[in-house]
Order: sequence, then structure tokens, then C-alpha cells
Amino acid sequence: MNVHPLKVLLVEDHFLARVALRSVLNGRFEIAIAAEAESGEQALEMYDRILPDVTLMDLRLPGIDGFETIAAIRKKHRDARIVVLTNYEGSEDMFRALRLGAMAYLTKDASGDQLLDAILTVHGGVRYLPRAVRDRLSERIPAEDLTPRELQVLTLITKGKSNRDIGTELKIAEKTVRIHVSSVLDKLGARDRTQAAIYAIQQGIVHLP
Repeated sequence: MNVHPLKVLLVEDHFLARVALRSVLNGRFEIAIAAEAESGEQALEMYDRILPDVTLMDLRLPGIDGFETIAAIRKKHRDARIVVLTNYEGSEDMFRALRLGAMAYLTKDASGDQLLDAILTVHGGVRYLPRAVRDRLSERIPAEDLTPRELQVLTLITKGKSNRDIGTELKIAEKTVRIHVSSVLDKLGARDRTQAAIYAIQQGIVHLP
């Protein structure tokens, strides 16, 4: 048991979510919320100031998003302990966050006990991945399997663009678009454009504004 509670930096842009997390964590003797940030920029500033034991990070943030913030923190502080707590449930989001240096990934339906367990586990230098996250990662079709052009085409497909529209926007022939679309469907294992679009959004390969 720690003599002193762990210093936690809470990074969450929604006020009510911060209040809820504060109420859960402040009741634990092992935890002390040392600072709160509403954006990636604030998180970077506060991290350098307080050097937290563990950072609790949302991914959807104004300005610098959570992914960029994780990367920036880890670039400067290689031993940073970061727990992701987010609504993003796509396998690509999970993979990207972990690749950038997060040590735990929880969705916002996690229980208070699970959150505490993740914080303590990560502080001990061990990754914490719930079964649901591990299952998602095992099913992942890497976005890296798509070429940059295929990713552009897939993004436009999710926006409801026709082959002709895509060709016009990317300045390529409609026949070339059809070839890219066919390749995208094969790589994602999708039967049609609609299924490919749904999969891309659900897995975090494409984020719509």
C-alpha cells in the first residue's frame, strides 16, 4: 500500500464527466487528483508542472486531441503512465492509443473498481486491457493494410460520395476509383460500400467530424 496517494492528472473536456470522475476517485485513499485539464494543451502544461504518477486521458479533446497529447507526453517523458478513458470503442483507436504509449484502455462504461484497478496496475508498470478490449484488438484489420489512396477513398465512401464524386475530388479516373473501392472491400472483408463505411467508423479507421 502506498504511504502517499498517487497523483493523478485528469484530462477530460466535459465538465459533468470530470465531476463524476472526481467523485469516484476522490473517495479512494490510494488516489489524489492533483490537477484537471480540459484540453490537450492544458494537459501538456500541467503534466510538466506536476509530473503525475498516472494520467487519465480522454481521446476526444478540443485542439490537440488525446492521441497527439499521449504522443507529446511520451516523447518528453518516456516513463509516463497513461490510462485512456474514452467513448471511442474502435479497434483502430485502441491500437493507435496503445502504440503511442498508453498503458491501459477503458471505455466510459467501466466501473469505479475497474478504473481504480487500471490506475494501480499501470502505476506498477503493467498494461491493463479488459477482455472486451483484447477481443476487439484480436479482430482488428490494421488500417496500415490500406494504402494512403485507399484510405482517402474509404473516407469519401463514409461521406456518401459516389465513384464519380470521388474521382472528381481526388482527380483520378472513375475506373481507377472502382479498382480502389474493390480493393478496400476485399481488405475489410466487406460485402458492399455501406458495410465498409459502417466498419470503418465503428473501428476508428475513419472519424467523421
